Amino acid sequence: MEPYAPHVGADPFVRSVSAFESLTRTLAGDAASAWTHAELEEHLNEVGRELLRQLFQDHLDLRARREQDAVRSGAHSPVIGPDGRPRPWREPSHARWLACLFGLVRVDRVAHRGPGVLNVHPADVALSLPAGRHSMGLRRLAALEAVRGSFDQAQQAIERRCGRVLGKRRLEQLVAAASGDIDAFYRQMIPVPSSRDVLLVLQVDGKGVVMRPEGLRPATQRARLASEPRAHRSRLAPGEKSNRKRMATVACVFDAIPAPRRPHDVIHPPGGRSGTRTARPGPKAERKWCTASLVRPPEQVVKDAFVQAEARDPLHRRTWIVLVDGARHQLDLIHAEAARRDVTIHVLLDFVHVSEYVWAAAHSFHKPGTAEADAWVAIQLTTILAGQAARAAKEMTALADRAGLSDGRREAVEVCCRYLTGHLDQLRYDTALAQGWPIATGAIEGACRHLIGDRLDITGARWGLTGAEAVLRLRTLIDNGDFDSYWHHHTTREHQRLYPAPDQQEFALIA
Repeated sequence: MEPYAPHVGADPFVRSVSAFESLTRTLAGDAASAWTHAELEEHLNEVGRELLRQLFQDHLDLRARREQDAVRSGAHSPVIGPDGRPRPWREPSHARWLACLFGLVRVDRVAHRGPGVLNVHPADVALSLPAGRHSMGLRRLAALEAVRGSFDQAQQAIERRCGRVLGKRRLEQLVAAASGDIDAFYRQMIPVPSSRDVLLVLQVDGKGVVMRPEGLRPATQRARLASEPRAHRSRLAPGEKSNRKRMATVACVFDAIPAPRRPHDVIHPPGGRSGTRTARPGPKAERKWCTASLVRPPEQVVKDAFVQAEARDPLHRRTWIVLVDGARHQLDLIHAEAARRDVTIHVLLDFVHVSEYVWAAAHSFHKPGTAEADAWVAIQLTTILAGQAARAAKEMTALADRAGLSDGRREAVEVCCRYLTGHLDQLRYDTALAQGWPIATGAIEGACRHLIGDRLDITGARWGLTGAEAVLRLRTLIDNGDFDSYWHHHTTREHQRLYPAPDQQEFALIA
């Protein structure tokens, strides 16, 4: 014979009170007096979580009893389902489980039924219960943990805090679902505008993510299949790609107060600085906003960046600066989007990329690591910063001719010169420094390293497309500082999707 359940009497929280009193008796006992603080912490963490779970359960039981009492007394108003049809019959004791931050709890509610229609549970609407077993608090925790480390580490962290409430595969599904409303969230956000003298800066870049074969783009899949007969070699040939990555496009938009500088504020003179004049700092990124995607095409990511920029400057009165690394397809997308919006942009090449080409050319004339190489690079970069990139390229070519370099050593010089002469319209650093514009893509490089490198590029990771996209977009959302606002928005939309009102099709959600 099964034992009777404890009589709750007039106090619906008698079980919680009993658990609390048991805990206090344990702490007041002789055994607890010999515990270290670490043992006390461990005991309180375990028993305290069970106490919170019991409080949650007692409250749910109280609501269930009140609902059943209202049905028996006839005080319950007729229930109309989302299809507009009434549910005249009532059936108590319809239970479901809910996995929350404190463990598993049971939700008892009354089902309102009708002929030929689905059951309606008003208690589900009042509690805004999710479609599955896992609560919104647990889903929020899953999203935050999954973007910090691997899914295995996230699952272990949740188990340590909440007990055995979530498996790894379900965790991955919850993370993917958690990112589903990010586009809608940003469409309804209105950025705070700035004054017209504040610069508006856009940067775009790409970074590869190692994918499972089914997550690769079609061209990469074909290249991978073509290389499969040679896949068991001990190593790749020089310059050969392994065809394992899918490129993510990352874009950021930020404001910056102009900070005029001189070339020697960026590059030290040959021989070093004298110390009599300190270098002026460059402009700082403020109110940075990022977007990134593995699924959406690069043109969509560029469009999203322009949408954000135009929301900050709808009348196009501010100075728009676009910094790129010289990738031709990105430049074409940027110019096309700017022309479509009829906005004037000032495109600059990332000065760090320029300096890498100049350093490669320097090693054709001087040994790496020598003072001569450093002085030569300083002279060339100062010339480029002064707006004379064409002259710098011409002097490099003339110097290579005089030095009689071999074809192998001359190649780096020719590559550098082609790079400079091919982007002269994006090397107007004299104007940029005088106007106080940024000239380097540190913001987007940092975003790529943080958003992708620190999570999606961890050792041994091979991603499916759905999981990688969800993690990338959630990391971007958190980096923008919008996660808390987004989660409120996401919770509201989830409620509307699960519990639509009969006339909901006539309205659109705006919050």
